[in-house]
Amino acid sequence: MNKTFVEELGMKGHLTIHKVVDGSEELIYDENNVIVSGFGWALSHLYGLIGSNKITDYQIDRFQLGVSGNVTNQLASTYQLSGPLSSTDEYLSQSDSNLNSFTSDVYLNGSVDTQVFAKIPYTKVTRIDNRSVRYTIFVDEDSCNDLTRNGNDAPLNEIGLFLKNPRGKTNDESVLAAYRYFSNITKTSDFGLVFRWTISFA
Repeated sequence: MNKTFVEELGMKGHLTIHKVVDGSEELIYDENNVIVSGFGWALSHLYGLIGSNKITDYQIDRFQLGVSGNVTNQLASTYQLSGPLSSTDEYLSQSDSNLNSFTSDVYLNGSVDTQVFAKIPYTKVTRIDNRSVRYTIFVDEDSCNDLTRNGNDAPLNEIGLFLKNPRGKTNDESVLAAYRYFSNITKTSDFGLVFRWTISFA
């Protein structure tokens, strides 16, 4: 996947995370993120007319949360989360959850797997200016709670944004566009989380 193309476009990203309790937000994370080479690879398919012929297939419309993030994944060559949530039940802790989770194929730098994603509603994609777009992800009090792995607590600590289907396959094959590892957050029903992720072009 083409790291150079990402650098040539001057693509940058920034992520903030807010903890939400009774409607009040508290900033708990504020850092730049990694625009991974999959984004540039997808755009080269678009400009080179070798991928999907539908512009909607190049939109970022889904995300994953994970529990095994680490600083070594903060690389442009990263193409998947270390430990993505593996079932819709992990996203939808309660029936009142606002998240729309689903399974879909994902293109992993040469191979294809089926994983679980959550939808980013179009109403939560906002153009900030001519060069910047913000994606707002709300993980409410009924979502992603009390996660465990092998009987142990598993805090949230990574997130990825995905392009829908740049190869234009009959079944969507998503591609990782941006990644961020963050400090452990043990999600419970006591609070929600708002992720605001801005991607900018120079």
